Amino acid sequence: MIMKVNNILFIALVCFILGNASAQEKNIKTNTEQETVDTSSIGNLLNSKTFEFIANTVFPITGSPKNLVGSGYSVTFSPEMIISNMPFYGRAYSGMALGRDKGMRFQGKPENFIVEKNNEYQVKASVNGESDTYSISISVSSSGFATLAISSNDRGVISYQGEIVKVQK
Repeated sequence: MIMKVNNILFIALVCFILGNASAQEKNIKTNTEQETVDTSSIGNLLNSKTFEFIANTVFPITGSPKNLVGSGYSVTFSPEMIISNMPFYGRAYSGMALGRDKGMRFQGKPENFIVEKNNEYQVKASVNGESDTYSISISVSSSGFATLAISSNDRGVISYQGEIVKVQK
């Protein structure tokens, strides 16, 4: 009797282990398939040239990084217009009056708007604002996490980390 119970327990244990391994294999396949879909989605989104960069962190050239989560800072991209609503912490080279700095806030029709894929996606564009020219460069991973750098004639380069999302209408 004890031998029969041990055999039943052994068979149940083997079935449990094999069932768990099979479930993990299915989960791995599902995650891989999902990554492929996500990668494709990011590529399609970037190639449409209509997307938004949502900032999470700013990295000034001087000073420590600053958390921007929930602040609403973003850059909206479309073939017709790039609109930047980003903060600026750094050195300005022009004679801007103190307290009147509006950050990296500008808008204009993009020039040389290029999306390329190497190991990561690279997006580059330039915008002629009201009083300055801005060069924008973004490196985007297949998961949508991105590093954005903005440089201009009147200010030092500043970079941000965040994510690429679909533009909300």
